[in-house]
Amino acid sequence: MSPLLLLLCFLLLSNTSHFSSSATTTSPSAPFNSLLPSDAVSLLSFKSKADLDNKLLYTLNERFDYCQWQGVKCVQGRVVRFVVQGFGLRGTFPANSLTNLDQLRILNLRNNSLYGPIPDLSGLPNLKTLFLDHNFFSGTFPLSVLSLHRLIILDTSRNNLTGSLPVQLTVLDRLNYLRLDSNRFNGSIPPLNQTQLRIFNVSNNNLTGAVPVTPTLKKFGIRSFLFNPSLCGEVVNKPCRSTPFFDSPSAAASPPTPLYQDAQSQGILLAPPTQHKHKKVGVILGVLVGILIVIAAILCIFAFVKKRREETEPKATKCTIETITSSAVNTNASGPVDNSQEIIKLEKEVKLTQGPQQLKSGNLIFCSGETELYSLEQLMRASAELLGRGTIGTTYKALMASQLVVTVKRLDACKTSITSSEAFEQHMEAVGMLRHPNLVAVRAYFQAKQERLVIYDYQPNGSLFNLIHGSRSTRARPLHWTSCLKIAEDVAQGLAYIHHASKLTHGNLKSSNVLLGSDFEACLTDYSLIALADISSDDDPDSARYKAPEVRKSARRATPGSDVYAYGILLLELLTGKPPSQHPHLSPLDVPDWVRAMREDDNEEDRWLAMLVDLASICSLTSPEQRPTMRQILKMIQDIKDNAMVENNKRDAHTGYS
Repeated sequence: MSPLLLLLCFLLLSNTSHFSSSATTTSPSAPFNSLLPSDAVSLLSFKSKADLDNKLLYTLNERFDYCQWQGVKCVQGRVVRFVVQGFGLRGTFPANSLTNLDQLRILNLRNNSLYGPIPDLSGLPNLKTLFLDHNFFSGTFPLSVLSLHRLIILDTSRNNLTGSLPVQLTVLDRLNYLRLDSNRFNGSIPPLNQTQLRIFNVSNNNLTGAVPVTPTLKKFGIRSFLFNPSLCGEVVNKPCRSTPFFDSPSAAASPPTPLYQDAQSQGILLAPPTQHKHKKVGVILGVLVGILIVIAAILCIFAFVKKRREETEPKATKCTIETITSSAVNTNASGPVDNSQEIIKLEKEVKLTQGPQQLKSGNLIFCSGETELYSLEQLMRASAELLGRGTIGTTYKALMASQLVVTVKRLDACKTSITSSEAFEQHMEAVGMLRHPNLVAVRAYFQAKQERLVIYDYQPNGSLFNLIHGSRSTRARPLHWTSCLKIAEDVAQGLAYIHHASKLTHGNLKSSNVLLGSDFEACLTDYSLIALADISSDDDPDSARYKAPEVRKSARRATPGSDVYAYGILLLELLTGKPPSQHPHLSPLDVPDWVRAMREDDNEEDRWLAMLVDLASICSLTSPEQRPTMRQILKMIQDIKDNAMVENNKRDAHTGYS
């Protein structure tokens, strides 16, 4: 063998041994090249266990490529933000992966299919935002979270967590958002005293005992504690049962001894009840029975008179879902209705043998494994308040006897008659499976004869339309650019999820179909319902302006591209405060000047505003091929947000603020 060949063999063997030794120095939880930056190793370790279906397309060609990966944001080469919300991840959250990102500020894993216990998070001392909700995490509350003293947002809702809530939750004194609802937590609620807490929810657990009466917990309504049957106390307006002094089985088995007998057995002289007292009680009972008989007679007479009056001159005196669904309510009008207390005039008499009984022959179908919290009969008997009339139906707020509030969409029978019963059911099953923080969840639906109802969560803070345009008597100023950016990101999150998680589209995006949630997050509603209806006769000018040219000029159904076009129009409505029907037809070059003129302000943040205007212009291009996808739009919005945040932090550091 020649000396040159021997040298080559030696070099190959030495390189092999080098790589082998490098591999042995790498921990089993991170089987990657030890020469990679530690943050890249952490991300790849997470992907190896949490992304069994390879949804995260991570490739590493250069040393710092990981800063360009989906959901990753770096500052000076360190990962500060990891957001993979709604990516369809399936697997476990491995220890010694993301938990080693010691510069991480935001961790968002919500709306995936991650399971198993939540690992030790104490290695994230700079973490401020933690979203783990809408997964399948199990085990107990992660006690390591208590060491994250900078934490502002904590959400572990809609998982399978069990055990008690730690009393030490009070040490997280910066919390302003805490959601632990829809798990299986038991025990008592800690005496939370965080003065900055604004969002709080522990509903749908197995919590017990009296809710602590702290200033913090007293400011939250009953909705934050619903579906914990054993909770009681002043905060939830439910008296607690007094604990028996003797709790032994023998004491419980024996009937209580009358006080005077017990006292006599102990040598204490107490007079027994006298006959006079018995007579007095009898007189009182007799009077009460007489009063009840008189009241019953009056009620019978009143009911008889009312029935005769209804037979001769029928009219609605109380509005319920049952009476609404039995009437032919005109739903041709479009847009929001300002008079929420409007009493609906019924056009024909409701007979006991007609509408309601036919309606109840159908079934209330809950979507995607939802818990059946109410029956069809309870829903039908709910008191109803008109919220608005839209393109394909009328929306009501329904208050049930249990004090649960839902939103009921009654679809227009004429417009949806093109859809068969089977097609309606299949479509609603697909729509009902969509779950995302920026979508108003479809909880149930119903159909029978010509009635079709869709039941949503109730959103208490109104619509984006009302937020932008204010009351009719005043001219509302456009929202601040930061508010526009936040709403734009929320809406983009919801649309991107619809497009990515299903083959559906929204199809009817407009400001009245964007509702504001409990912490004023923007949530899409009425998504994918337009596919059930024939809306060729809809002539509302604002709705028409939202339609992309390729949809407006033909009978084509909505596409992801037409949703993007509507998103661009919505963004211009946000930035200018003008409804779409008042938007002038301008070239993209002229749009920025028009937006500035409508806003009547010129501050130091003008360039961030200009970026949003450019994005709106790109989204509303005439050619659908030139429009970006919703994922690309979301990335652009997040880049604007992150760059603005970095610049603000630099400005604060320069001026001495921290």
